Amino acid sequence: MKKNQMLLGVAALALVMGAAPAFADDKAVDAAAPAAAAPADSSEVDALIIIGQGQSRQIQTLNSDAIGLQAAGTSALKAIDKLPGVTFQSADAFGAYEWSTRISIRGFNQNQLGFTLDGVPLGDMSYGNHNGLHISRAIASENIGRVELAQGAGALGTASTSNLGGTLQFFSRDPQETLGGEIDVTGGSDNMHRVFGRFETGAIQQLGGLRGYISIADQKSDKWKGGGEQKQRQYDAKLVMPLGERGDLTGFYHRSERREQDYQDMSFAMIKRLGRDWDNTQPNWALAVAAARAYQTGTALPAPFATVDDAYYAGAGIRDDDLYGASLNLNITDRVKLDATAYQHKNKGQGLWYTPYVASPGFGTTGSTAAPLSIRTTEYDIDRGGLTAGLTVDLGAHRLSGGFWHEVNNFNQARRFYAETAAAPSRDPLDFQSNPFFTQWQYSFETKTTTGHIEDEWTLTDALKVNFGFKTIKVTNGVKTVVGNALSGEIESKDNFLPQVGFVYKASSDFEVFGGYTENMGAYVSAATSGPFASQDQARVNYIAQTLKPESSQTFELGGRYRTERFQGVAAVYHVTFDNRLLAVAQGSAIQGNAPVLSNVGSVETKGVELAGTYRLTDAWSLYGAYTYNDSKYQDNVVAQDGTIRARTKGKTVVNTPKNIFKGEIAFDQAGFFGKLGVAYTDKRYYTYENIGGQAPSTTVADLTMGYRFAEQGWGKGLEVQVNVTNLTDKDYISTIGSGGFVNSDATGEAMTVLPAPPRQVYLSVKKRF
Repeated sequence: MKKNQMLLGVAALALVMGAAPAFADDKAVDAAAPAAAAPADSSEVDALIIIGQGQSRQIQTLNSDAIGLQAAGTSALKAIDKLPGVTFQSADAFGAYEWSTRISIRGFNQNQLGFTLDGVPLGDMSYGNHNGLHISRAIASENIGRVELAQGAGALGTASTSNLGGTLQFFSRDPQETLGGEIDVTGGSDNMHRVFGRFETGAIQQLGGLRGYISIADQKSDKWKGGGEQKQRQYDAKLVMPLGERGDLTGFYHRSERREQDYQDMSFAMIKRLGRDWDNTQPNWALAVAAARAYQTGTALPAPFATVDDAYYAGAGIRDDDLYGASLNLNITDRVKLDATAYQHKNKGQGLWYTPYVASPGFGTTGSTAAPLSIRTTEYDIDRGGLTAGLTVDLGAHRLSGGFWHEVNNFNQARRFYAETAAAPSRDPLDFQSNPFFTQWQYSFETKTTTGHIEDEWTLTDALKVNFGFKTIKVTNGVKTVVGNALSGEIESKDNFLPQVGFVYKASSDFEVFGGYTENMGAYVSAATSGPFASQDQARVNYIAQTLKPESSQTFELGGRYRTERFQGVAAVYHVTFDNRLLAVAQGSAIQGNAPVLSNVGSVETKGVELAGTYRLTDAWSLYGAYTYNDSKYQDNVVAQDGTIRARTKGKTVVNTPKNIFKGEIAFDQAGFFGKLGVAYTDKRYYTYENIGGQAPSTTVADLTMGYRFAEQGWGKGLEVQVNVTNLTDKDYISTIGSGGFVNSDATGEAMTVLPAPPRQVYLSVKKRF
């Protein structure tokens, strides 16, 4: 079965190509007949941000033009930061450094949200991902056609079991009808360079109108502080075969080779003592070895170290991903439509750092060349495949839809150590490491996911439309031991009825009211570093399987949308109850050394207001603004099994959740010249559950885009020049919090879990379309 899955991507593309001649014969009947119209490119919308008119949920759509105004290579996650309810942080200018990226929506953190690309599940996009991959690896940003954000609840058919909060759906752009392509070249701060090229076949009439593209993106940049670099190469391909008037068949393939060196997690105390530009010691190998030797021998640390954790030699994340499959969109009749996608994802990854806590074998023995440190890795191998399918039946006043998603995910995770030499580093941290001297543990996991949904969208009148339906989820997590403490067994997450109801009422041609209620459940995680199996203790896993409940949420929304020729806006209020929150809770006193037990620790209540609007002042000038007030509070203290209070969280603000967020933009576009000035205010945030210390101050940050599009004739046709300036005022502030995890309290500022934002960065892009 696995061998068959490995061939899925090749078969998908071959299927499209193989189907082409048959449809070419249909075309040959009337060569003069016009080609069937291709589906509209997903970027063809009438504004950069579309506020979800006609939807019963709070939804906004960001198109490819808005993404293109960001610096080349910028993650689409950073682009949607301007939308209401969203908080995004990263320690790099592109929002693509995965260790540091954090997105929060209405009080839910990244691993409690849902993410898909063209309907294919991306998992929870956490750093040590067990069930997917980050959007910055899934597709080059230049190939994204649009991004759709549902702040409160995604559609019932969304392929996710983590979307307790919002859902982000990314859609790739379709191949164009005409032969052509694009070449973009970018350079800028910290020796950054990026080259992107895409070739478009156009519609090939001899093959039934088959069209496709293939693209390559290559990016490399030094870190903005410390030594090391961050680089990535991506390959994307897409083929679309029109099926006459009936629909289309699509094949896709995405490959990413990502190599990024880490910034050192810092604490407020470290920043005060060492400065914001402190980082790991690379390329100073001697300093890293001296610090590790001092730790191993119990002697004084070299200056300026106060602890051995002040810096390591380096850390890195290495990921190779292949994502491929095929999609069918078929109008069976005028009233019945089928959508189906089969996909396969393979990942190989290592997260590593040079640890002073474990010396290389032989250190301290006479004549040994071994270093007093070693490389510690957490290694990931994902092999998952699945199928999503949906059927829509239009019965006039009723529009019935239903579908399912099934996935089998085989995930292997290991912790290993690799030797180093004292005189000089013998390994490249941006290479996959091999020949370990010790495997601490290794586990294999199988996760089987099945969801189903059914929904009715009922048009009662021309003005009033309601929708109601439900979905069902069943996820089974199994574990087997390869190396380490014996673990076996299964844990199940299941709910047969998760309802969603909503309405939209068009009060006038300009104004509509919408509202809805949604219930959701988050499935357990299959990993040795998080979730039910993280204790790596069979007795505790057995206890968890019998007592734990999956996290769940209930979301209410009510709002209004107003749209005229020059203005579109939305106002919404929401209330969310988040139950059965999961947290690893310490048991007994510290000296007992008991492993924490994953436990349900109560509820979170969230209430808030979201406002957003775009106003076109003139044909050339426009204003955009978004304001969010979000109040997320823990409703319970964290209590151990023996009744001891481990964290006094009741009534405290949820971590990484600012109360007030404001985003504003002024944009200009006329006679080839274009520009955008964006300003973002983010209120204070906590990385402490008890809100004792650990507060990142509020920030106001500005970004600037300027450019010129040459006339669509002569040598300048399709040519564009763009300059991006991030952190325009060179603001010194804390971006990512919780990089090293959240803690109960941190009154002295010693928790190493914050990352400073990069300083002002400047990038120049030259883009040519042909």
